[in-house]
Amino acid sequence: MIAKFVDALFGCRHARYSFPVTARGARRPQAAALTGTYVACLDCGKEFPYDWQEMKVVTSPERHRERLAELANHAA
Repeated sequence: MIAKFVDALFGCRHARYSFPVTARGARRPQAAALTGTYVACLDCGKEFPYDWQEMKVVTSPERHRERLAELANHAA
């Protein structure tokens, strides 16, 4: 808990990202588990899920799942 607080105050702001990478095969990074695509912070190396349809980093997995369900219902 203290580490999260210190990281919030002095940690990386994740302002610069790599180009999106689509992971194929059995060995996927944790960040690619949600969408299959991820980006990495160029300053600290942390990986984040990336949504190609929205062209942005996924900040809330729950919100992303709701959006996918909404699109599926709309298409049906």
